[in-house]
Amino acid sequence: MKYYIIAGEASGDLHGSNLMKALQKEDVNAHFRFWGGDLMLAVGGTLVKHYKERAFMGFAEVVMNLSAIFKDISFCKSDIENYKPDVIIFIDNSGFNLRIAKWAKQAGFKTNYYISPQVWASRAKRVKDIKRDIDAMYVILPFVEDFYKKYDYKVTFVGHPLIDAIANRDQVDEYKFRAENELSSKPIIALLPGSRKQEITNMLSVMLSLVDEYTNYQFVIAGAPSQEYSFYEPFIKSSNVKFISNKTYDLLSISYAALVTSGTATLETALFKIPQVVCYKGSAISYQIAKRIVTLKYISLVNLIMDKEVVTELIQNNFNKKRLKLELDKILNTEERSKIFINYYELEKALGGKGASEKTAKLIYKSIKA
Repeated sequence: MKYYIIAGEASGDLHGSNLMKALQKEDVNAHFRFWGGDLMLAVGGTLVKHYKERAFMGFAEVVMNLSAIFKDISFCKSDIENYKPDVIIFIDNSGFNLRIAKWAKQAGFKTNYYISPQVWASRAKRVKDIKRDIDAMYVILPFVEDFYKKYDYKVTFVGHPLIDAIANRDQVDEYKFRAENELSSKPIIALLPGSRKQEITNMLSVMLSLVDEYTNYQFVIAGAPSQEYSFYEPFIKSSNVKFISNKTYDLLSISYAALVTSGTATLETALFKIPQVVCYKGSAISYQIAKRIVTLKYISLVNLIMDKEVVTELIQNNFNKKRLKLELDKILNTEERSKIFINYYELEKALGGKGASEKTAKLIYKSIKA
């Protein structure tokens, strides 16, 4: 079978690669053409466009790059027409994917969606388009299945693929890892400032403003695979700050606490059982627009899944040195850490266990043959 997969960022590349591996087990004749990244490329097939080339975040940034986005949409449609896949698999990346899905459904292609657009967070009216354009939807968060029920649209909760990604990774030799990356024996506070340049610029200066306050700890920046060290270098002004690129899971596995930009990383950090403070600061324009359309009580996946504040969220003006120090002190406290750990274990139970990629692959393959 021929599979055309469209993923839009680092997390989509991760989940796409694991889905591709699972599809290969179901379909020995699987052929892939995809928009994604290095992890998907390592599985095999043809990479059409790397997510690094189209990493725009926030409303203002998208508007500024509309010309490039529309060119990509037009190219993607013609590429699909030429490839003639048995199924198109969309992974998150709603702004791009829903536009392609509308065209693809009208053109007669089979459309499957893995990891729902965040219609449960904002612009729920998009559910009407999803019902019209998507043949099958596979969701990875338990509350999303309930959300779609309200709109009379049946979706399938398959569990969260991060559970497998983390459980199946190679274990880290902490002593060796510290030696190879020139880390001291001090406990580590991991800094996860995001993957896009706008995010990193907005987040990292405030995170690093705490360095001199915690000399008994060492701060380690988790570099995103999409960015070079030269981009981070101007932010690093202390010998107590280290940088490790593209080894976030290894870093989290030996960390004591973390400051994390809102997104998939908050859930990854929780699954590694690392107490965290969730941070977010966007451009003023993007934030004002988001405030008016986002309907959620929380921004972190941890709190959304548990439907309560498990981890503190510092958003926009609340993300400042004073508040960040206050909240970091709390998660370094033994009593507060114990509460977080209990909630983290409950969170993992709610995510439905292992096998998300395999379940999804079986359902997709079955749908093609039907």
